[in-house]
Amino acid sequence: MLKFLKARWFLMTLLTLITAGLLVGSLLGNDVVSVIKRAIPSKPITATTIFLMAFTLDSSQIRAAFRSPGPVIWACLINALFMPLMGWACVRLQTAQHFEIGLMIAVSVPSTMAAASVMTRKAGANDAVSLLTTLTTNSLCFLTTPFWLQLGAQQAVKLDSFDLGVDLFALVLIPATLAQLARLIPSFKTFATARKFGLSVTAQLMILLLVFVSACTGGLELQRANVAEQVAGMVVAWICCVAIHAAGLFLGHAGGKLFGFSPKDRIASGFAASQKTLPIGAYLASNPAAFGTVPFAVFPILMFHASQLFLDTLVADYFAKQEQGGQ
Repeated sequence: MLKFLKARWFLMTLLTLITAGLLVGSLLGNDVVSVIKRAIPSKPITATTIFLMAFTLDSSQIRAAFRSPGPVIWACLINALFMPLMGWACVRLQTAQHFEIGLMIAVSVPSTMAAASVMTRKAGANDAVSLLTTLTTNSLCFLTTPFWLQLGAQQAVKLDSFDLGVDLFALVLIPATLAQLARLIPSFKTFATARKFGLSVTAQLMILLLVFVSACTGGLELQRANVAEQVAGMVVAWICCVAIHAAGLFLGHAGGKLFGFSPKDRIASGFAASQKTLPIGAYLASNPAAFGTVPFAVFPILMFHASQLFLDTLVADYFAKQEQGGQ
């Protein structure tokens, strides 16, 4: 039981806080939620989370990936091109505007900084590929994410792509760059390596705070919404999230096989290509300056993240058993 809780604590806490946030928002009302939002400001917490996650990434490992960049290029194309296109195709299936926006946010943000590498290591694959894919997609997200959101949400909301790009540049690229520059200082690198577990857990706790705030905001909307209609919309959005993630995972692996990548590179491409980051998505969904007030937009993002954690854990376990069986 302890082993299970240690391995799945984040997913279990994520689901618990989503439920708790919905209850707080729907039962306690706007005054309480306003206090919570002031106590947990999304922008500085998101920037700090990105810094901590990037600070724990050992970019010295990616030199090998530069020497053979095919798997990284393929993973980046899937993550930044194919998955947003799949999300765009699914937008018309959504039952409400907030699910349209939320789905496009979920598929337009970059690859996750932590989970892709964790799953790649767990599967015994090439961690350098997932690291370089993560750094590349996050470095370019201030360009790619506004483009896809403008394209996919143009019927639902008037979006200022330039302002959003500037916001993401300050929110993602600057903290990530500062974190990697800090690792050039030997004492900081030693600290980051020695305290990697604690720093990673701190970043995950910050993500959970953002999720709780977003869920509280969604709970407010439940007071006014037709619950049956919203649940039906969530089911449709969740099916789309699972299908898009599974398609990205399949493309990363099957396409890598077609291109002649090694098995370990194919596995890494699949994980890095198909995963999407939660903190940036949660921030965008709760940012009224970008989309106005669309509290339910956060649900597809939470669904995508929870689904990828669950599915990729099963896939990583399968590949790990295969590797052990082949030794």
